[in-house]
Amino acid sequence: MDISKAHCVNCAEPMTVNRLVCEPCKLVLEGRFDVSPLARLSTDDQIFVTAFVRYHGSIKKMEELFEISYPTVKNRLNAIGAALDKNYAAPSASTVVLEQLSRGEITVAEALERIG
Repeated sequence: MDISKAHCVNCAEPMTVNRLVCEPCKLVLEGRFDVSPLARLSTDDQIFVTAFVRYHGSIKKMEELFEISYPTVKNRLNAIGAALDKNYAAPSASTVVLEQLSRGEITVAEALERIG
């Protein structure tokens, strides 16, 4: 499944990863797992980024490999950059407090006081 396109069939909101399984040893981890910004890109964009990194950012090589022009390479990179920028929103204040609580850095009482 392409996680970048996983949306709820009921409400159309993005779905989250909550379970990881190691098939060989049957280890199961449950929780809320973040997906990297690169994994949120479409499969085509992931391939494009992988090729770009693989060829050390050579636009000339990208032109040859994908049979596209210099402006098309630049436009595609700009579009991918914009998509990645959307994934770097600052966490909400309550998220920061809950993360501190989960790491044991603050008490429940302190968390409730900070969330207010």
